[in-house]
Amino acid sequence: MQPRVPWSRDELLVAFALYCQIPFGRLHKDNPEIVRIAEGIGRTPSALAMKLANIAGLDPAITSTGRRGLPNASAGDRDMWEEMHADWERFAVSSDRALAAVKATTERGGTSQKVESYGSGPIGPDLHAGEERVTLTSTRIGQDFFRRAVLSAYDDKCCITGLGVPQLLVASHIVPWRADPTNRLNPRNGLALSALHDKAFDLGLITLLPDLTVQVSPKYGDLEDSYFTAAIRSFAGSRIATPGKFAPDPEFLEYHRDIVFQR
Repeated sequence: MQPRVPWSRDELLVAFALYCQIPFGRLHKDNPEIVRIAEGIGRTPSALAMKLANIAGLDPAITSTGRRGLPNASAGDRDMWEEMHADWERFAVSSDRALAAVKATTERGGTSQKVESYGSGPIGPDLHAGEERVTLTSTRIGQDFFRRAVLSAYDDKCCITGLGVPQLLVASHIVPWRADPTNRLNPRNGLALSALHDKAFDLGLITLLPDLTVQVSPKYGDLEDSYFTAAIRSFAGSRIATPGKFAPDPEFLEYHRDIVFQR
């Protein structure tokens, strides 16, 4: 039996990037994306899928609901999990670039010998200093990362209505973008919502109670509008879909109820 080759930091960045953008139910060795990326980093699809399952074993959104990741996360897995949560913005940029490098390699029909590293920090450099172009690129990457991570957590469906048309879905912030820069890209600060329900949530017409049921603002209790009743009020008391990963942070939901929701 050949000895196991330890996962490099760059390979872990790629694995964590995949974990953040593939729905939990598709983290398996037969997923074409996993097959392609495994080839790019010189691993088998089974090995990459197992690594993703190890990462899932670190996610409370999975372990707290009785679903199973694998309990074999390495010290490197745990360290990157902590670093990812400590600075989502830097992780988003570094993991995106690492994954893009592997995808470029697979498109050329080769195998990556080493994914390009970015900077000397724990995850990557401070990419927000310097030219405006770099800042704009980092912002775009961050926004794309947040959208992919949040939508994948809810299997690319609105967590209130079940709408599954990606073009009509929004990765909605629980605590507004402007109010908490640290958690702007934290997937636990997001909900997958239809464009209509995103607007209603953003304006405080609806919120979520601690048990993740929908509450409609009492200010609109007497509104005589059949569409509002069908599209908004009818969901009062219903529980949102259980996320496959990155469950909404209770503190963020409390902020929304206290600060944003119209009482």
